[in-house]
Parts: sequence; C-alpha cells; structure tokens
Amino acid sequence: MDFLQILILSLVQALTEFLPVSSSAHLVLASEMFGWKYQGLSFDLALHFGTLIAILAYFRRDIAELVRETLAWRPGSPLNPTQRLALGITLATIPAGLAGLLLGDAGALVLRHPVVIAVNLIVFGALLWLAERWSQRAGSALAADEAGAGESLGRLSLGRAVLIGCAQTLALIPGTSRSGATMTAGMFLGLDRSQAARYSFLLSTPIMVLATAYGAWEARNEPLAGLEEMALGTLLSAVAGWFVIRFLLGVIRRIGTLPFVAYRVLLGVVVLGWYFLAR
Repeated sequence: MDFLQILILSLVQALTEFLPVSSSAHLVLASEMFGWKYQGLSFDLALHFGTLIAILAYFRRDIAELVRETLAWRPGSPLNPTQRLALGITLATIPAGLAGLLLGDAGALVLRHPVVIAVNLIVFGALLWLAERWSQRAGSALAADEAGAGESLGRLSLGRAVLIGCAQTLALIPGTSRSGATMTAGMFLGLDRSQAARYSFLLSTPIMVLATAYGAWEARNEPLAGLEEMALGTLLSAVAGWFVIRFLLGVIRRIGTLPFVAYRVLLGVVVLGWYFLAR
C-alpha cells in the first residue's frame, strides 16, 4: 500500500468508528470506490487497535474508576452506581461477544454488498432520528420517575443495559454502525442523547478489546508483511480517533444527532444511485 491509501483508510476508520455512520461500511465503500484490493486482516487489526488506543486514552479516568470500584466490591455488599455501571457494561458486552464468536467474519462478508449497506445506512439513520425525538419527549417523565434530575448512567437498570448490548450485535451488519445502534437503543430506553453517546463509548471498550484480541488470534498465521504500514495506520487512527471522540461528544451535546442522520441518509441514497447507475 502507498502512503495515500494508508492515510485514507486510517482516517476513514478513525472518523467512522465512533460516529454513528458505520465504519465497516465506509471501509468497504472506500476500497470499492478507489478500486483497491482488500488490505488484509492484519492491517484492519492495526486500524482497530489504533481506535482502541484512542478510546482508552480519552476515557482513561472513567475506565480507571470503573476498574477501581469493581475491584473494591466485596460479596454481600450493595453495588454503588459506578459498580452497577461496570456490571451493566459487562453484561451488555456478552450478546455482541457471543454473536461475534458464532458468526465470525462470515456474516459480514456475505452482507458486504453496496445495496445492503445503503439500505442499512438509511433505515438505521431514520431509527436514530426517531430515538432522539422519543428521548426528548419521554425524558422529563423518566427523569421525574426514576432519578429526579435525570437518569444517570450508574442508575441504568441491568435489564436495559443488556438490551443496549443486544442492539450492539447489529453492528455485525455493514451499514448499521455500532455506536449508532447503541445510541438508538439507549435513547429509546430512557437515556438522553449525551448520556447515550457516553454510554456507547464506554460500552465499546470491552468489545473492542475482545475484537482486537480475536483479530490477533485469527491473524496469527498471516504473514506480518508491511509492519511499517501497520504501525503508521495504528498511529494515524489513534490520533485522529481521539479528536473524533471529542468532536462527537461536543456535537451531540450542542446540536444532537441530526447531522449524522442526514449524512447517513444522503450517503445511502448516493450509494444506491452509484450502484445502479454504474451497472
């Protein structure tokens, strides 16, 4: 791969891993549109490792607190909000972990079709928009009902956490978006848009660790040619990913999800037009 291809794929991974627009779809579409051959599992793993570094760096205090409070818990003692959040994230990770192990890459490869990606971009974009509207209408009643000023992440019920985790399994379908699916589920289940975005990021950490470990195992027999390319891809996706997280949280807090919804729908229409007109 030349530098331009590494740069573009690294930035695509960083820009779309955390935004609710589907990173897998964009990586597939980038290669399709530029006419590039598949870059290989090892390079994909390097890009994902870079974005994992970004999220660990950005949420280092939150993650450290979750680990510290989890280790401080003793059998028989009640869970504090941080410990409940850690347990909820753990339980929510199980559905996607099992689905990933059962399906592997086979399901995603079968569904890597431009029409499937385009339809999912549009459909799940519309669901994200509906979820935010639902959250805005139902949020005040939920806040008064369950948490006074608002339901904190530490007070999210374990049942709702598992449901958000089930939504995360949809990310195996290209065009869906892991963050988009978890944010949509979170808002439908009572979180406001800022809480849903933050929970989505925290929930992504264990699944990204598992996915990276699984990818490393799968790539164990693959020749590690192009170590410099992999290192560069990791560095670029990590640095860009950190800024993307900061950007997303700011946009969600101030504006909401509408810019991402509009982008998803527009991209879906463009992909459909490109596919059928190019035939």
